[in-house]
Amino acid sequence: MEGTNMTLVLQFILLGFSDLPNLQGFLFGIFLLLYLGILLGNGLIIIITKIDPSLQTPMYYFLGNFSFLEICYASVTVPRMLTDLWTHNGNISLWACATQLCLFLILGVTECFLLAVMAYDRYVAICKPLYYFLIMKHHVCVGLVIGSWILGIPVVIGQTYQIFSMPFCGSRKLNHIFCDIYPVLQVACGDTSMNEFSVYADIVLFASIPFILILNSYIRIIITIMKLPSATGRSKAFSTCSSHLIVVSLFFVTAVMAHLQIKTTHSAATDRILSLLYTTMTPLFNPIIYSLRNKDVIVALRKLLPI
Repeated sequence: MEGTNMTLVLQFILLGFSDLPNLQGFLFGIFLLLYLGILLGNGLIIIITKIDPSLQTPMYYFLGNFSFLEICYASVTVPRMLTDLWTHNGNISLWACATQLCLFLILGVTECFLLAVMAYDRYVAICKPLYYFLIMKHHVCVGLVIGSWILGIPVVIGQTYQIFSMPFCGSRKLNHIFCDIYPVLQVACGDTSMNEFSVYADIVLFASIPFILILNSYIRIIITIMKLPSATGRSKAFSTCSSHLIVVSLFFVTAVMAHLQIKTTHSAATDRILSLLYTTMTPLFNPIIYSLRNKDVIVALRKLLPI
């Protein structure tokens, strides 16, 4: 019987914002503008870090890769959301749902590790300035970026396979805006406790470890900055990493809140809000934060754009 139920479920229905029928057009316009803003803002960061000679440093190499990652991250969920709002049809095949979840998790893990790499870059620049270009050679930077992208792929693919190998029964409706772990587990048959445990274990592995590395880097950075003799030197040193610190805080707070909620406190509305924050707001604010708080980026943008 379980096998029959599993084969019968060939597609899910993403409920999305179906509880707000009168706001579908308005929400479509808002999310379309947000997505265009993500593409434009991060696209500009990628362009200036590639063509501006003053930005050919490891810090901006990582920033360009991070902006590309943010475009990918938003593109996994937002276009599908826009399609559902426009067509009023939330049907998604089992294969498409599994693919979306797998890509979403891979990109989330990549973002965690890339943020840790960017923190390490700031640590070397501030704490070991004389050895910065010796340590952060181009091939080292490339290796760190590639490692960030591929480190979580085997585990995420295994977890996605484990989740979608379960039999699904009852409602096919996923009360969410995209295919995420908890909405899928809610329509699975049988005991999902082992799957939920593996989710928490992966969060500890792929979120806590990068967060600890980031924390360690910034503790060392703060200690070094506090030893600087002048207030001007301390201010200049801190300004080089403040943008990254804001982005780290925005991403980790919303992502961890979304995935470490206690099962009994799960609210569809809360999940949607938190998911929107770290899938659209972080990619949107990333170029804004770096542009407003970084003089080199502002100068490069003025060279590129007639402003």
